Amino acid sequence: MKALTYHGPGRRLWGEVSDPVLTDPEDAVVRVDAVTICGTDLHILKGDVPEVAEGRILGHEAVGTVVETGTGVRTVAAGDRVLVSCISACGRCASCRQAAYGQCTGGGGWILGHLVDGTQAEYVRTPFADNSLHELPAGVTDEAALMLADILPTSFEVGVRNGRVGPGDTVVIVGAGPIGLATIATARLYSPARIIAVDLAESRRKAAERAGADSAMSPEEVARAAEDGFGRDGRGADVAIEAVGLPDTFELCTRLVRPGGRVANIGVHGKSATLHLEDLWIRNVTITTGLVDTSSTPLLLDMLAADRLAPGGLVTHRFGLDEMQDGYDVFADPARTGALKVAFFRT
Repeated sequence: MKALTYHGPGRRLWGEVSDPVLTDPEDAVVRVDAVTICGTDLHILKGDVPEVAEGRILGHEAVGTVVETGTGVRTVAAGDRVLVSCISACGRCASCRQAAYGQCTGGGGWILGHLVDGTQAEYVRTPFADNSLHELPAGVTDEAALMLADILPTSFEVGVRNGRVGPGDTVVIVGAGPIGLATIATARLYSPARIIAVDLAESRRKAAERAGADSAMSPEEVARAAEDGFGRDGRGADVAIEAVGLPDTFELCTRLVRPGGRVANIGVHGKSATLHLEDLWIRNVTITTGLVDTSSTPLLLDMLAADRLAPGGLVTHRFGLDEMQDGYDVFADPARTGALKVAFFRT
């Protein structure tokens, strides 16, 4: 088969590799029908994730069709149309028993495209298939379901839920890329008073407003608004959500949040960020981080099937599977291309 493989910082190759095979009774092999690229894949290609070995097939998000299952798989079968979750879960360890699947110690967690071969390929072996594949309702499109493999549960769990977004809150989301836009969509489920998106790029600020943000600002504009307490008698944001993964954006969030407020970090950081405890200790600020657990995926899938969650607009570019290299070029240069999510489909 063909797949996208990593060959050290800045080097990727779309070419022939061996077909995946079952190596454990709990495995399934899935034919990839739709797949996407995550910002984390770009971090890997920058060398920010040294655990990724040379020759690794990248990718951890896909929709596909089961073609083969191990003898221990009971909930999916050949022919089933499934969502391949970005997190694999053994279902037995202490973390999995608490639904903290991202911290699985039984061989799961974030392993696809990281510690084992991933989804940017024609076929993928999926460990722990019973706990890591989700059968898709007939009315859910491949493209819509693809957004539930990672960015929607990530934004919901690590941003909205960790940040304890609630009715009447002022929520500032720093970064209006795919994760930021998904955070806007899932934050709206909790009826905040207003959502303010922050981004350097005007095109992404406009995308944030289309996604449901009440306003969108540049970093300079939001800093001035924060000096006025966002018009709330000098108070800052109730929740500031970091959706980029840069030191400056994390530090901006800590400046925007009110005393007693919450900073929820979603972004993947490849460099150190300064935590100004000399300023924060007296302000009762809560800071959370996290890797997605995907415990919310069944809920989000039900909402998607019931038309209560609309991920439309996140995918801006579409390609065939064999156009993977072109898609990476587009995704890696959003200032030029206007790319948010790119999707690849079997033709």
